[in-house]
Amino acid sequence: MIDLKYLREHMEEARAGLARKGYDVKKLTPLLEEDASRRKMLQEVETLKAERNRVNDEIAQANRARGSAKPLIERMKTLSQKIKESDTKVEEITSLIDNLIITIPNIPHKSTPNGESSANNKEIRKWGETPNFGFKPKDHIELATGLGWISFQRAAKMTGAGFAMFQGGGAKLVRALINFMVDLHSKEHGYTEIWPPSLVNRLSMTGTGQLPNLEADMYRLKDDDYFLIPTAEVPVSNMHRDEVLAEEVLPLRYVAYTPCFRREAGSYGKDTKGLARVHQFDKVELVKFVTPDSSLDELESLVRDAEKVLQLLELPYRVSLLCAGDLSFAGAKCYDLEAFAPATNRWFEVSSCSAFFDFQARRMNIKFKSTKGGKAQYAHTLNGSGVALARTIICLLENHQQPDGTIKIPKALERYL
Repeated sequence: MIDLKYLREHMEEARAGLARKGYDVKKLTPLLEEDASRRKMLQEVETLKAERNRVNDEIAQANRARGSAKPLIERMKTLSQKIKESDTKVEEITSLIDNLIITIPNIPHKSTPNGESSANNKEIRKWGETPNFGFKPKDHIELATGLGWISFQRAAKMTGAGFAMFQGGGAKLVRALINFMVDLHSKEHGYTEIWPPSLVNRLSMTGTGQLPNLEADMYRLKDDDYFLIPTAEVPVSNMHRDEVLAEEVLPLRYVAYTPCFRREAGSYGKDTKGLARVHQFDKVELVKFVTPDSSLDELESLVRDAEKVLQLLELPYRVSLLCAGDLSFAGAKCYDLEAFAPATNRWFEVSSCSAFFDFQARRMNIKFKSTKGGKAQYAHTLNGSGVALARTIICLLENHQQPDGTIKIPKALERYL
């Protein structure tokens, strides 16, 4: 959630930042008007309360002097009624402000480049070489179905389009990748492993920024106001909701494997072939809670941790810094990791590493107490895929295929298979 005080005191800067993200800054007008109305009313309430205190003192003096306090008592009743009505109005305005402010996206960091779409993202670096096949390479669908590792037909029979069923060696590969990544991040990168619920409540989805804007892309239960998680970011980030952390425990780094569920409501007909875009997929997620002064450094470290996965899987990839117009609703700065699939001849996003600064922490009320004392501050949050399996499997199959249609398993996975 954007800081209302910052918005009020740095209006032009905030407007410019939000405009870079493609946000219609005219939508800020109702919020600022309601904010001004609330502040004016709060001043009036304080004046009324001060007068009530004064009249209360006068009533006490009249009683001590055995004089008539009846007019003062009537005045006290009138003041109390006005204060009650004003407090109710302030609560109503506050509720309206809360509903407006959660629809405003995060402001891009100054290091985020300008741009309207992914075409304007800035490539930072590349790693690895595209394999030079001495034969015509097959795409991941032909490879996986030829090996009997995936059945899209049976998944469609069980559920519907946009789902995949892994079997035999394919199912073992999924399990191997999950164990490999969780072990790497927990044993070598210092993350604490979490096994969270796969259902979360509305408050959790709102806290990380999926709601209210992206509700159409989420799977919601009919009889309970719960959602299937679109990513482990949601439950893990909400672990410390409404908590005040000690600065000494920061940074907190968590890794979690979960299945992820997305309706992809606005993506009909886009990248729907094979594993490129499915409604259920597996992902290992990395989440951090840090101090404000370490936030950007922790983002760079997060990217390196995700890159290590792709390096050990021997997959060529590139790292891109997202432009402002391609950032997520909650993101302030973000890097995408895209692995290359040679037969499909495409780059696939397999990880997105984002810094949110205090945006999510404000929505979830997560603070920390500085070792220097003083008022508790909002923590900064980050998250990134470490990494997502479906598209990683596309790239793994296509890069490591052999002339006979088998797959050469990367050394890092050998002990898991």
